Amino acid sequence: MLKPIVDLLFPKVCYACLNLLNDNEDTICVDCRHDLPVTNFHFDNDDAIKKVLYGRAIIENGTALFRFEKKGLVQQLIHGLKYRGYENIGVLLGNWLGSELKTLENYKDIDIVIPVPLHKKKLKKRGYNQVAKFGQQLALALNAEYVDGVLVKVSNTKSQTIKNRLARWINNDELFDIASTTPIESKHILLVDDLITTGATLEACIMVLNKAKNVKISIATMAIA
Repeated sequence: MLKPIVDLLFPKVCYACLNLLNDNEDTICVDCRHDLPVTNFHFDNDDAIKKVLYGRAIIENGTALFRFEKKGLVQQLIHGLKYRGYENIGVLLGNWLGSELKTLENYKDIDIVIPVPLHKKKLKKRGYNQVAKFGQQLALALNAEYVDGVLVKVSNTKSQTIKNRLARWINNDELFDIASTTPIESKHILLVDDLITTGATLEACIMVLNKAKNVKISIATMAIA
């Protein structure tokens, strides 16, 4: 009996287009689901992620769920996730990508899912790592362990949103460290992030993770610019 009142006071909207959701819709409306620019990298054996990191880091596999376009639906989703506290977007995208990756041989031997970490000051300010829910759902789908305490951010960089692509590559001073190599030795790691542009952040993380013996690293992101 209270549902109509709750819907009136707190209407559910699509986090992509901001229109009202129908009763059978959740988080994203049906129209936006069809309009989101999926890459299908993992289905098409597309090496776009490897090409971004070519000559800088070696990975086993790499994929991104969407293509990122300025002022597009994917930007709206990622900004809602990062800056408006809409963590259920991460759950939705993790379930979406996880349901696809678990059907593929290249991802069936993933042992550990590790998110790109936030610096402790930024984590305290935001209250959550925007990649956490995404990574947790991927781990669940792949029957892997989700580990967020191994990779550590040790420098607190300014927001990357105001920097252009070239500036992010030239001025990248993000530093990461590893708390312990023991939990990841001889493991196939899926490193996850929200967006890959120049690949500088992922490259820095991979360099640190490679301090462990016999690791293999794959990458999954929500989007690629």
